[in-house]
Amino acid sequence: MFPVMIGTVVIAGIVGYASEKTGFTRNGYVQSIIICVGGAFLAYFIKLMFGVGLRPAGLNAIVSSLGALIIVPTHWRRR
Repeated sequence: MFPVMIGTVVIAGIVGYASEKTGFTRNGYVQSIIICVGGAFLAYFIKLMFGVGLRPAGLNAIVSSLGALIIVPTHWRRR
């Protein structure tokens, strides 16, 4: 259980960094990584408590990180 959580955080951090590096988001590196880790933690604990989510933990971390990057910043971004 603990190695899966650490892997989830590492994958979410990589997704956050890569999204900033490629120009997918313009939040800043630290902010994107925090958003991704938060979304991955949420998905990890939902899967742990309720069993809802994708079967592979890595794929679950990637999808939830990208989902958090799409959902969270669009509401607060200035135009």
